[in-house]
Amino acid sequence: NLVNNLVLAVLVSTGNIEIWHLVVLSLVNGSARASQMPAAQALIPNLVPRHTLMNAIALNEATMQGSRLLGPAAILPLMLTTGIEGAFFLCTAFYAVSLVQGFRLRTESTGKVDRQRGLASNLAEGFIYCYKTPHLRALIYLTLLHCGLTMSYESLLPILSQQRLGAEGAGVATLMMAVGAGAMLSSVALAGVRSELTRGRTFFYMGILSGVAPAILAVSTTMPMALLGAALLGASTAGFMTLIHTMIQSTIPDGIRGRIAGVYSIHVGGTMAILNLANGGLADFTGAPLIFIVGGVIFIIAMAASLKSFSLRKIYTAGLSPQLQAVAD
Repeated sequence: NLVNNLVLAVLVSTGNIEIWHLVVLSLVNGSARASQMPAAQALIPNLVPRHTLMNAIALNEATMQGSRLLGPAAILPLMLTTGIEGAFFLCTAFYAVSLVQGFRLRTESTGKVDRQRGLASNLAEGFIYCYKTPHLRALIYLTLLHCGLTMSYESLLPILSQQRLGAEGAGVATLMMAVGAGAMLSSVALAGVRSELTRGRTFFYMGILSGVAPAILAVSTTMPMALLGAALLGASTAGFMTLIHTMIQSTIPDGIRGRIAGVYSIHVGGTMAILNLANGGLADFTGAPLIFIVGGVIFIIAMAASLKSFSLRKIYTAGLSPQLQAVAD
């Protein structure tokens, strides 16, 4: 990521950037992140005591969500002064700090991989485990719907900002900061929750709010109202995803934790990438507000329908059972 972003910064600053450069660099960046994130997620349980696992996962999510606030806040002054070139060099510096911190890790994963089998076969074990385990299968399905219907908004925010608010670059950055602020506050708050009952009920309510928040953002005609909608969107979606990630990591055996984290990332990243592309193209015909509203309404219906699932209904009403959590011991 460091080298990739440095190349991008140099190409932009020298004026030699072309579309195919962006395509290749985006592919490299996405591939690197897709490898790094599951590895980091799988190492967390090896860094903290078992009884603090849920809180550690929530704090990790808070740092990731906080980047949505701190990132735009850091680059906004540069975009207004030096231009976008300075923003890319600053991002490169952030990657350098991350690399240095990564070298300080001395722990090792306790995952178990059959070296007699190939990469595809070992990864398939993660898919099989997810789809054969009822509560994991239900959570994965809900994740797909949530990411596709409420979180694939990156391609829509610039269009919405221009169509509804008459704001462009700085306006989009401000909206992203509001999303990040809501997301970070939500994740930090959830890190302090220890009651399974509270987690379960919060999970359901965050899902409902994830469908309501896009509609608030879509109907906004003033920046203050749009910022409120964006903050609610960030808080609800981040809270929902933090709880899902926490529940998955808390109920899987350590031996295949990395593979399941990879399966989870494939579902999340793949869904958001495809739907962001589709939403961006569709917005040219329908407008961004309608996509926000329709996606939110469909997800609210999906949350209501999920009450028919025994596994999900049990989580909503009582949280994770001790039997499910015992699997991760």
